[in-house]
Amino acid sequence: MAEFIQYLINGLSQGGTYALIALGYTMVFGILQLINFAHGEVYMLGAFTGLYTSKFAGAQISELFNRLLNGAPDQTSTLTAILTSIVIVLIAMVVCALVGLCVERLAYRPLRSSPRINLLITAVGVSLFFQYSGQIVFGSDPKAYPDLFENLESWTFGTDENLLVINPLQVFVFVTAIVLMLILRHIIFHTRLGRAMRAVSFNHDLASLMGIPTDRVIAATFMLGSALAGAAGVMVGMTYPKVEPLMGSLPGLKAFCAAVLGGIGNVTGAVLGSFILGLAEALLSGYGTPTYKDALAFAILILILLVKPSGLLGVHRTEKV
Repeated sequence: MAEFIQYLINGLSQGGTYALIALGYTMVFGILQLINFAHGEVYMLGAFTGLYTSKFAGAQISELFNRLLNGAPDQTSTLTAILTSIVIVLIAMVVCALVGLCVERLAYRPLRSSPRINLLITAVGVSLFFQYSGQIVFGSDPKAYPDLFENLESWTFGTDENLLVINPLQVFVFVTAIVLMLILRHIIFHTRLGRAMRAVSFNHDLASLMGIPTDRVIAATFMLGSALAGAAGVMVGMTYPKVEPLMGSLPGLKAFCAAVLGGIGNVTGAVLGSFILGLAEALLSGYGTPTYKDALAFAILILILLVKPSGLLGVHRTEKV
């Protein structure tokens, strides 16, 4: 039983990071009907932002929190590690939000009235640009991520035969992902920006005629999605302490599969699909063959397209051609 719970915890932690990436896909698609294939590379940039922030400012941030908390390092290590990680995540979110704004403004906005295939090809081109620019700037070799939770002991429950081990980092990743998703839900359903986003998603031209600044709304959508992807990049870097410029390709595709599974364009569906995928991968790794873990997302994608193309929570729409 403890082993099964261990796999569930691993799956929920992984599903939380998938959800943060998938939300960017589903929001952009809901408004522009565009699959932003460069989204995985924004996630990669978030990981590198967190890496260099940790290396060059992590110690100073930790020392600052230790002084503010008026405690010895061993007494405030847990809280200090959490607060330092939160600051690093926020910095990565700001940087990635600005990157998302630049991508929308420079690459996608000039082609908004063009055929969708033009936007799709541009998205692939932006993705390749970030991948190979990243190899030039950061180097192609993997970089080790600083461990901000290295002094914290894991929580253990049960006996040796039925031992459950919970890493504080996994709890931090899961809780942070849930908090960010709740904040996004509040923005979408309880703010003026969220109402404008839903209006533009429903009908772009009609929203413009009603006085909604559609360009600003679309730019804000890219910024929100990119910020969430940046947070996911930092948390994945902390969990699997190796980052490299091509790290965004596979998680980006998996998150896209999760968004399609839940219903592309549906925020709740993206979260649901991500957690299903994360749990499925964890259970396959534990009880099956870990070799096929990366293929599982695409198998699920094929299955859902055959059985229910609109996704679990998606709504079938008829488009006029």
